[in-house]
Amino acid sequence: MVEYTAYCVKCKKKNVKMKDPKVVKTKNGRKAAKGTCPKCGTTMMKFLPNK
Repeated sequence: MVEYTAYCVKCKKKNVKMKDPKVVKTKNGRKAAKGTCPKCGTTMMKFLPNK
């Protein structure tokens, strides 16, 4: 399982490791990692390169 880090908007912290990340595809076809912040539980998202 790959660990993804993203910015938490609610905590205002950079490089927070996502809890239970899942790779999803957005409406326009871009890949993204979607998970939750381990501290506050807010949904986090980070766009991934299309490889």
